[in-house]
Amino acid sequence: MQFHIENMTCGGCARSVTKAIQSVDPAAEVKADPAAHKVDVTTSAPRDRLVAALTEVGYAPA
Repeated sequence: MQFHIENMTCGGCARSVTKAIQSVDPAAEVKADPAAHKVDVTTSAPRDRLVAALTEVGYAPA
């Protein structure tokens, strides 16, 4: 699945986003592209749980 995160603008943001996603699914594969504000995630976790985790850390998907 893919997320567009407008306020993910640097490597530090990408690490925070990755950490939030992996707090829901430690085995998730996360490819963050801060320049495109895009995150590709390979996971079996439900999308709504990932959105909730991202929102909680200040990176709500658009």
